[in-house]
Amino acid sequence: MTGDELQMKQLHDRATRGHTLTADEQAQLDAWYAAQDAAEAATLGVATLPDDLRDLQAGVEQAIARILSTSHQIQELTAQNTRLRSEIADLQQRLRHLPSTHAA
Repeated sequence: MTGDELQMKQLHDRATRGHTLTADEQAQLDAWYAAQDAAEAATLGVATLPDDLRDLQAGVEQAIARILSTSHQIQELTAQNTRLRSEIADLQQRLRHLPSTHAA
């Protein structure tokens, strides 16, 4: 396995785990996917895809990228919510221990 092949597999792994890729990394990965598809088609003796199918495939890949990005954002928001809930619980606990200022 070449260094480029390993790098592309690592990018693929990151992308499929929901990590955000830079525009350059995504372009490299898309080109690698296209090369993999062409090699597979050649191995199977399949003609290359017509333009409309390539456009459809590109649309699907873009949708997947958006889903992965949204998934990453959800994970970040979930972590932020967890931290905020912890801070709120801490503040509520501290508030319960403050002396009351109301006359009884």
